[in-house]
Amino acid sequence: MDLIQWPAMIVTVIAAWLIASSQKRRRNVGFWLFLASNVLWIVWGWGAHAYALIILQVCLAAMNVRGATKTADATETPGVPQSSRQTGQPAQ
Repeated sequence: MDLIQWPAMIVTVIAAWLIASSQKRRRNVGFWLFLASNVLWIVWGWGAHAYALIILQVCLAAMNVRGATKTADATETPGVPQSSRQTGQPAQ
């Protein structure tokens, strides 16, 4: 069970790296990796009886779902045509 903490740590670091990307796709992958790391940390925390860590991971997972949702919706600005968002000029 102790070995789970190493993949959890690696996945968490990779997710943090991707979240900092300016590319939407990489940020989205980062949020999904964070969710995977949340699951790994919860599994490890359960075996280690680290209940505060489990609660923390559940809270972080909720924030990661929110982040993934906001990243997915980032290209869908209501009332603004796609061409206007890219150029800053009104659509013609």
